[in-house]
Amino acid sequence: MSQSLAVIILAAGKGTRMNNPDKAKVMFELSGKPMIAYVVRQAESLSPRRIVAVVGFQKESVMEYLSAEFPGRLEYAHQDVQLGTGHAVQQAEHLLGSFAGNVLILSGDVPLLRAETLRAFAEAHAASGAVVSVLSVDAPNPAGYGRIVRMGGNFERIVEHKDASEAERAITEINSGIYLVRASALFTALREVSNSNVQGEYYLTDIISILREHGEGVTAWKCDAFTEVLGVNTIDQLADAQRIMEQALQAELA
Repeated sequence: MSQSLAVIILAAGKGTRMNNPDKAKVMFELSGKPMIAYVVRQAESLSPRRIVAVVGFQKESVMEYLSAEFPGRLEYAHQDVQLGTGHAVQQAEHLLGSFAGNVLILSGDVPLLRAETLRAFAEAHAASGAVVSVLSVDAPNPAGYGRIVRMGGNFERIVEHKDASEAERAITEINSGIYLVRASALFTALREVSNSNVQGEYYLTDIISILREHGEGVTAWKCDAFTEVLGVNTIDQLADAQRIMEQALQAELA
């Protein structure tokens, strides 16, 4: 799979709720390393042909760090205006638009995902024959997350929390923000994404319904541990991630 795999890491966001609005969110540290370092290691665990980081806010500091820590390994796409996750991925089209393979999309603020889980996700995607697979998980408190909507057990779409009905908000299976998509289908679908939603943003999640309408196979693969896909958006969540990381290390040493 490695020769037919590229990875996009979304790393353009601000640390607005991290008590330091002047610092890129992915540069906040866990155990002495910026979060994005762990995400690049996640990507490298699958030995992809290419890794593209989509940078934006304080991008110079992010690129300087990555270029020093992973010399010659990453390429960069630029999202200078924050218009949503769909728009962020679209910025990588000039690099990966002709890539003949699958694209794994990772979030630069999801640092705890294990390599074993990523490999299982990739294997499930290949076995499914789907054009796009979403990594999902049951959340103890799904508030704020996009919900995985199924009909008769089959994955139908993702609805963002702010756009969800009361019934949809009761769903506990959530979108982790991690995807595997055939490259050609990804960028074709992104051209059809609109920003007609509460946030006025281009949601990457909308590619699911677009690809379904095109008759393409879509699937959601559920992992076991919510802690692995914990997104870090606040100082409290950063502290939670640090605690989980330390507990995992202690368990390994026990």
